[in-house]
Amino acid sequence: MVTGPLIALGVILLLAILILPRAIKIVPEYQRLVLFRLGRCVGVRGPGFILIIPVIDRVVRVDLREQYLEIPHQAAITEDNAGISIDFIVFNKVVDAQMSILSVGNFAGAAQNIAATTLRSVVGDMSLDDVLAKREQMNEVLRVKLDEVTERWGVKVTNVEIREIIPPPSVQEAMTRQMSAERTRRAVVTEAEGQKQAAITVAEGNKQSAILNAEGAKQAAILNAEGERQAAVLRAEGFAAALQKIFETAHGVDGNTMSLQYLEALKQIGSSPSTKFVIPMELATLLAGVSGMASRSFGDGEKGAGASA
Repeated sequence: MVTGPLIALGVILLLAILILPRAIKIVPEYQRLVLFRLGRCVGVRGPGFILIIPVIDRVVRVDLREQYLEIPHQAAITEDNAGISIDFIVFNKVVDAQMSILSVGNFAGAAQNIAATTLRSVVGDMSLDDVLAKREQMNEVLRVKLDEVTERWGVKVTNVEIREIIPPPSVQEAMTRQMSAERTRRAVVTEAEGQKQAAITVAEGNKQSAILNAEGAKQAAILNAEGERQAAVLRAEGFAAALQKIFETAHGVDGNTMSLQYLEALKQIGSSPSTKFVIPMELATLLAGVSGMASRSFGDGEKGAGASA
């Protein structure tokens, strides 16, 4: 009697142990569960604790984090008929978990094929020079075109980055020669610029040196002129002082003294070996005066002698 209920209880516990792990789902914040009940999509669940009905319900996990898809090298032909090979990376993010499951079966494969087709379409509208020089523009065009396609799948293309562009061998050789020529040109320009700067520096130095030399010569000339001026002033002042002294002395000398000076001058003239003398009129007049003075002196002497006798 007691065995039947115990067996039933044991069966229930066993079923619970087997079923509960399948019925309980823990969904992280970055994931969502697309729930199918008897094959019909009944919505999106998560994050957190989710309880489902085993056997009846089926769930598909969808990662909402940004993912990347590597597109291997794709051959394409440019507008000017140059064959190139390009590989790039597509960054995408699920924005609608339910649409990403219901609208596309293999997103990675579909996205890769769409990316290759879109790449050929974009490259076909550009020249080789533009493909090599305008990577940012190509990235943006590819992103916009891919996003237009993936939007209906509930996936948004956030970014496209071209990693490598391999041009034809002939173009690579031409690019190598061009790069070498460009480096040579830059070296020549740099050397010429250096010589120019050196010449400018030397000329500036010579200019400053000439200015300093001229300034020094100017200062020296000014100082010499100032010295000569001061010397001339001192000489003039000395000459004026001498004349003033002579003038003052001449005022204090009487006629007899001047006569004696003239006689002394005549004495020196007489002792000279010259036979001709030029005597100014003033000296002749002075001599006449001296003779008169001498006669008067001698006459006074005779009169004095006679009186004494």
